Amino acid sequence: MILKRSVKPHGAVRPSRTAFWPKAVQERVKTGHDRELVHAHPYRSACPSTVWGELIEGATTDIFLAGYTNYFVWLEQPAFVGTLRRKISEGCRVRFLLGDPDGEVTRQREAIEDVALSIATRIRISLEHLGRLGPLEGLETRFSSAEDAVNHISLSVFRFDHDALVTPHLARLVGHDSPLLHLRRQGDSGMFDRFAEHAEELWNRGAPRTP
Repeated sequence: MILKRSVKPHGAVRPSRTAFWPKAVQERVKTGHDRELVHAHPYRSACPSTVWGELIEGATTDIFLAGYTNYFVWLEQPAFVGTLRRKISEGCRVRFLLGDPDGEVTRQREAIEDVALSIATRIRISLEHLGRLGPLEGLETRFSSAEDAVNHISLSVFRFDHDALVTPHLARLVGHDSPLLHLRRQGDSGMFDRFAEHAEELWNRGAPRTP
């Protein structure tokens, strides 16, 4: 019995791999930079506090909290001061980037939000907790510059090694009513890197503060 080898016609185009996948499957499978989006929540408050706790516990080199007040983390994470002290002792770098409680942008946003617990008060509560934690080698706190305050207050980035939780603040909404994206780094120049670079730029231009 003679087996004949099939010969592909000259110039024929090989179908792409995705051509064999049903359309419904293609729409559900993440490719490229889409793989970095772990989860999206329409409200930050819809993201379970356990997710935050797991990311904090899992970080070994860098915890960078670049929310404008970072107030809610102290409330939602049990024994957060002790957890951060332990992470620092294990060699993890911990940074807090806060807004200036006396800044003009802070005052303007307070008028927009019009809530009883003002932004300046929430920042000072964070500073009070940081005062209980520090000073420690490996713990750094800065205020964003006056020039960057608008960019800082409109976008919060919380980074834990190669994971990040990002909240773009919408119009008059406070942080917990704004959306949240959970990103995990998969490669260079993806969504994770873009937001991480934004936070680093604000940090580099910020002014060091001693809690």
